[in-house]
Amino acid sequence: MQSFIQALASIELGEDAARLFHGRGGHYVGSEHLCLDWFAPVLLLTSFTPLEEADLSVCHQAIAARWQALHPSTPLNLVYQYRSAGETFCQLLAGEVPEPHVVSENGARFQVHLMRGQNHGLFLDMANGRQWVRENARHKKVLNLFAYTCGFSVAALQGGADEVVNMDMSKGALAIGKQNHLLNGFSAGARFLGHDIFKSWGKLKKLGPYGIIVADPPSNQKGSFVATKDYVRLIRRLPELLADNGEVLLCLNAPELDTHFLRQQVEEAAPALEYIERLANPAAFIDVSEEKSLKVLRYRLKG
Repeated sequence: MQSFIQALASIELGEDAARLFHGRGGHYVGSEHLCLDWFAPVLLLTSFTPLEEADLSVCHQAIAARWQALHPSTPLNLVYQYRSAGETFCQLLAGEVPEPHVVSENGARFQVHLMRGQNHGLFLDMANGRQWVRENARHKKVLNLFAYTCGFSVAALQGGADEVVNMDMSKGALAIGKQNHLLNGFSAGARFLGHDIFKSWGKLKKLGPYGIIVADPPSNQKGSFVATKDYVRLIRRLPELLADNGEVLLCLNAPELDTHFLRQQVEEAAPALEYIERLANPAAFIDVSEEKSLKVLRYRLKG
């Protein structure tokens, strides 16, 4: 806990949503269970183990002290979330959460929901992936698989994509994705398909081919996707969806599965895909073991 309090002294708050403290990366002994995020104008404290009332009070006081130093004339807005093994508990500790709550990232705007469930509408560790798509989507058709709230789609259209096809089983997430497009001035250029990807290959192929495919599935979500058995089924079908020299971002956020797992699956199931690089994660998400952190692997269809 002391390492968290010490680190608070050096945090700064910018305009964009960002991870401020990443205990999960293992660099802060005794605070591996804590993370602090900035979803302006709200701070989000997350613990991956239950916090005793006294410990939560210490964290609250330390955050409040740093906030007072940075913004002495503005009230603190602070949300606490405990999450572990599918269990989630959210509590407003100070101030309020705006509704709707809209945050920014690299010139894009996204709607987030800090008091609703584990996921907030924007995965901060994927910022570099969205930026890569923004920089490479010009004049391309993009397929966004497991689209969630369509952050990749917004980034692609900002980068000049001709069209984006978003697919996700969650129609609720896609509805927020549609709002995100409108927030960024995109009333056209994207499709939103609330379907099971594994039952939709024919439709996806008909709408293709695609210059970029992004696959960012959940790592272990029963009834939707379990990486250890389902990723290979996905990878096997990707080459037939790609345009000549088309590229793929394969994403995996499972600490127990390393890059070798994903690369081996591609080698065996889709040898037509050539490995290019692993995208770096944002600096705030530095991890003592990069293999446990988010993995975003870039591939290209061989000519």
